[in-house]
Amino acid sequence: MAGKVLDGVTSDPVTMGWMVGAPPPPEKRILAARADHMRFPMIRWSYSNMRSFTPTVRVAASGHGVPFPRNLRPDLGAVRFTPLGSDTEISFEQSLTRVFTDGILVLHKGEVVFERWFGITTPETRHIAFSVTKSFVGTLAELLIGEGRIDLGARVDSVIPELASSGFGSATIGQVHDMTTALDYSEDYADPNSGIGAYSAALGLTPRPTGYTGPHNLWDYLRTVPGTGAHGERFVYRTPNTDVLAWIITRIEGKPLHQMLSERLWQPLGMLGDADLMVDEVGTPFAGGGLNLRLEDLLRFGEALRNDGQNNGVVVIPEADVARIRRGGKPAHFDPVAYPHLPGWSYGSQWWHAHDNHGALTGRGIHGQTLWIDPQAEMVIARFGSHPIATSSANDPLSIPAWRALADALNP
Repeated sequence: MAGKVLDGVTSDPVTMGWMVGAPPPPEKRILAARADHMRFPMIRWSYSNMRSFTPTVRVAASGHGVPFPRNLRPDLGAVRFTPLGSDTEISFEQSLTRVFTDGILVLHKGEVVFERWFGITTPETRHIAFSVTKSFVGTLAELLIGEGRIDLGARVDSVIPELASSGFGSATIGQVHDMTTALDYSEDYADPNSGIGAYSAALGLTPRPTGYTGPHNLWDYLRTVPGTGAHGERFVYRTPNTDVLAWIITRIEGKPLHQMLSERLWQPLGMLGDADLMVDEVGTPFAGGGLNLRLEDLLRFGEALRNDGQNNGVVVIPEADVARIRRGGKPAHFDPVAYPHLPGWSYGSQWWHAHDNHGALTGRGIHGQTLWIDPQAEMVIARFGSHPIATSSANDPLSIPAWRALADALNP
């Protein structure tokens, strides 16, 4: 395969034979020591097996979850749409391999109407959700806000004094929640010297460089992030905000994040299986992107948000909390140059908001992880992916019009 450009078909991990054999031959091994698990095309195998490469803690389910009923619509694969920036229509089915889909489920009025699995990903796979994890953390925060236990106007250092000298200390919790903090930090996935590179080194997601002397856990790293400018003026996407929010949640609740996810979401929502949350070497949760879960459980979380926080008639997320989440952030804080495919959008409560006539909101993660909630169309879409390009802008031109075309097809 040397020198060959791999697409969504030829990069299939089964076809490529990753980690097959007892033991696998050297050329088919994926090793954490070489950071193979974060490089394409190996990610097409590793993203469904992240427990093999990083430490995790268990988010426990109740064991009593029931799958969604199936009412599959074979015609949905033939739904056609025009990608952004293109003049040529394609079918939804064709789009799936073009965005390197690992698995996708479409729910309409509580029934799965479309289901596809690719490569080694199956209904039981715990696939990494990356930054869709943020939307779970933001929802936990909204639960505590609704209970009067988090004051969005309070300064961060009033709850986490350890962050007083960092760029976060003078920000309000609300500014962290909506990512309008002013920090000297960049999230350029293509630049190993950017802030996200230092963040990953502290986390230990990939091997640290020789002679590394920086922080060895996320809590220590967060103390080193400096501030610049004034908080609250604009939205800038920065993953460490979510880790600060998770620190605030766990400090207030007095429980680790994985236990809160289990008690407040996993068990009351009737998730089908346990999830795995990645942690650093001292057990700090990777709140910004470390959740590994079943795709149908991601779908179930989205359905609860669509259904005003209810699961089978039981209120799991109070309706007032759901309403605050759905309200979104301020579009005026959103940078249209940075997000050319998202005109008029906002970011709030750790969710992305389209502010369209369907009230769509979404959780988004690098390499194609998606939870799309369309309340007007009574539709939820959950997708796992392993796109070779990290940023969502690589698949947005195909994905966003696809979701809207599906909504129209399901609600003619």
